[in-house]
Parts: sequence; structure tokens; C-alpha cells
Amino acid sequence: MKRLAAKLRELPGEMPAALATVDRTQWIEGARTAREDGHRMAALWGADHRAKGRGFTVHAAYAMKTGLAVLALPLSGDDPSYPDVSGLFPVARRMQRATFDLLGIVAEGAGDTRPWLRHGAWREGEFPLRHDFDAGAFRQNAQERYPFVRVEGDGVHEIPVGPIHAGIIEPGHFRFSVVGEKVLRLEERLGYTHKGIEKRFEDFTLAEGYKLAGRISGDSTVAYAWAYCQAAEAACGVAPPARARWLRALLLESERIANHLGDLGALGNDAGFGLALAQFMRLKEDWLRLSDALYGHRFARDCVVPGGVTIDIDGAQAEDLVRRVNLIAGEVRALREIFDEHSGMQDRFITTGRVTPELARSLGLTGLAGRASGQPADLRVDFPVEPYDALAVRRVVHEGGDVAARVKVRFEELLESLRLAVAIANGLPPGERIAALPTPQPGAFGIGRVEGWRGESFVALEAGEAGRIARCHAHDPSWQNWPLVEHAIMGNIVPDFPLINKSFNLSYSGHDL
Repeated sequence: MKRLAAKLRELPGEMPAALATVDRTQWIEGARTAREDGHRMAALWGADHRAKGRGFTVHAAYAMKTGLAVLALPLSGDDPSYPDVSGLFPVARRMQRATFDLLGIVAEGAGDTRPWLRHGAWREGEFPLRHDFDAGAFRQNAQERYPFVRVEGDGVHEIPVGPIHAGIIEPGHFRFSVVGEKVLRLEERLGYTHKGIEKRFEDFTLAEGYKLAGRISGDSTVAYAWAYCQAAEAACGVAPPARARWLRALLLESERIANHLGDLGALGNDAGFGLALAQFMRLKEDWLRLSDALYGHRFARDCVVPGGVTIDIDGAQAEDLVRRVNLIAGEVRALREIFDEHSGMQDRFITTGRVTPELARSLGLTGLAGRASGQPADLRVDFPVEPYDALAVRRVVHEGGDVAARVKVRFEELLESLRLAVAIANGLPPGERIAALPTPQPGAFGIGRVEGWRGESFVALEAGEAGRIARCHAHDPSWQNWPLVEHAIMGNIVPDFPLINKSFNLSYSGHDL
């Protein structure tokens, strides 16, 4: 990365980012240096540029202490391939597999080349993100036998769970290899909720794409919409007004509050404490009703748009929000004391599903789960955009890495978000809420990064002709964190899996784009 510094050109936008076009040697050199310097792979994706006579391109984004470095490697249009980087960043394995499924770009030397997103929805040899793919053609849905890794030995047997579950959660297949109830290995297979969102983005203009971005993952609509708008505003060279930035932060913290309230109740319930579910879901419902009253939607959908926001709150509404926050904060503190003193719950939480800081660092665990395993990254603190630069956000970090630590992070981040909501409501600057979005130049590129409740929501956006979207890649922190669930369950018992899984609460829908 140091030798590539001269090639990196800064990208416009709220978040510090730089882009460099590299050759194959520099692609590997950049990955190796990023690994040696302790940086994290943020995303890997491809693009079809054959219509412009440039073949394909594969991108890798590395999160550094100074910002985001994006490496772009041009590839042949006839036989696109690039050097495998999963030996340096294990998190790249699934991203590389998905990139092949969608674009036919091959990671040379990769040890795992099984399909990731292709569940028979399109034929072998077809790649839906190529521009010559016929999306309207009828295809017979044919299931394929997926070669799960087998664990063999005396007393070892497999428990397949999913992909269809007993509840209303989205589908995912979990293959447990166990002896008795002790888990030796877990292998996940996801991709069942693939909706073609990245392909669908090609039907939108940059001004319209926020609608689809906000529907990628229902529990992260604000985070994705804001990340998309950051990318669109960077590509168009426009900055939202100050009041819009403050309102965006209020929406984001409202989303964080709702999700932490719901998860804390579910975690208590999974540990056999039904009162927690009843109380926290009551608080969540109160909060969602307040959001509906303030923003016109319980989940603040379509409130964040390129150039600003569509909502506003007046003085009376701000006072009501502050009053509600104070009531909820008091109840959360009381419930936390119950959690801390409940021996049954603590027995289920402590040492269960542990991810050590060393393993978290090696495999790139991020977001709230990462902060529970000693990984301090939080964009609101590390790269604070307005208004976070004026709010002194408290970073929450614990070292335990178990369910108990992830519960602690949730409680402390919930209380901090309640504090931030009051500070934002009381500090809203006057002025406009939206700026006009000019038509971007073809090829204009923008990056968006937002610290959502689960972790970093990332969007890379490239403009096409007449203001249309040529390529939009959205990346959920679940890509980084799902592999760590496989490690967290090892050595635990099968009945603890729902508790461990809920303590991460990763996204299927946001992952399967």
C-alpha cells in the first residue's frame, strides 16, 4: 500500500476515501501490505465495463486508519481472472465466490470455488451482472447438490438446520457436525434470499436509487439509504445542508435504538427469561410509534434522499422526543440491573459463543460484534461527519467476545444513542433540508460508508449515461461476520446456537444481493 500511495487519488465525499487503478502485481502487493499493517478488507466486488471497451474490473476496498483505499484491477473481457487474496484475507472467500456467480470473474488459485449465490435460479455459464444477460428469459429452477464439508470420526453425526426455519426468519442452511450435543464444526450456506438488487439498480437514476437502497435490509433502511446518498452526492459533487446532516444522524440513531431494544428482548427470551422479551418489545413498539409520528414511517423509510432529507421536526416534536427518551432510558437502566443480577441469564451468557480479540482481528470481525471482541472501529468516532464531530460519541469496546460482551455492547450503545438523540434534537441548526442534485458525469464514482447498528453499511456507486446507475455495489457487515458465527459455536452445545446467533443478529437479506 505504501508503494501504491502515489497512485491513490482522493475521492470526493463525506468519508475519506481514495482510488487507485493497479496491475496484478500491485493487487497482491496492496493486499499483502494491508494485511501486514493490520488493515481490514471492507468489500470486494466486480463490474462489467465491456461496453466501454475496458473489459471487466475487480475492486477491493481496505479500511485503514486514515480512510478507505480502493484498488481497481482491470481484467480481460474474454477470460477475466485475478489473483486470489483469500489467503491474506479469509473474509474474501465468499465475496470472490459471489463475484464469480454474478460476473464470471475467476479468482485464480482460490481453494473454494463452490457456488455461493447461484441456487439454480440461473444456468451454469450465465452471469446476471453482465450487461448482455437476458434477465427476461425463462429459466427452469434446478437444484444442485451442494458439497458440504464432512467431518468424520467415531460418534460424529450431522444436524441439518434450514434453509426453511420454523419461525418467520429468512432462509439459511446451517450444517452442524456434532458429537452428542457438542458442536465440532458448523458450515453455513446462504444466498437463498438473493433478489437481484445489484442488477435492479441498473434500472434507476442516481437520484432514484435511494429507494432501492433503503429496501436492501429492512432493519437498516436508514444506514443503507445514507450510505447510498453519500456515494451519489460524492459522484455528483454536492453536499447536503447542515440541518439535513443532523436530521440524518437523528434517523440513524433512532434506527439503532429500535434494533437494540428488540435484540435485548430476544436475547433475554433465548436465555429463558420471557419478561425481557415482553418489556423490551413494549419499549420498541413505543419507540417505533414515536418514529412514525415524527418521520411518517415506523422505520424511517424514504426519509434520507440524495441532497438531504424529506422530513423535519419542530420544537414541540423535539420536546416530545426528549421526554420519551428520558422515560425509555430510565427503564433500560432498570432492565440492565435485572440482566446483570439474573444468575440464570448470566450463566447462559458468560463464555458462550466466545470470539477472542485475536481471532476477531485475524478474520475481520466488525461492527458491534467486533467491538465486543476488542475491535474498536466505529465510523462515528474514527471519521465523524457532521454532526458526530460535535457530539463526542462514546466508543463502546469490550474484550470478552462472548454473548455477555455482546449484550453489554448493546446496552451501552443503546444508552449512548438515546443520549445522542437528545443532543441532536436540542442542537438542530436552522436552514434548508435539501440541496439540488446535478446530473453526474458518465463514469463518476462515489463511496458511502455509514456506521449502522450492526456495523458498516458500504456503497460503491458508478454513474452511467444520462444520470443512470452503471453499477451499484452495496455491502453489509454480515459478510464479515457470518464466518465468525461458525467459529463462535465450536465447542458449545447445539441448544446454545440460537442464543449465539441472536447475539450477532446478522442479516440474510442484506447479505444476499
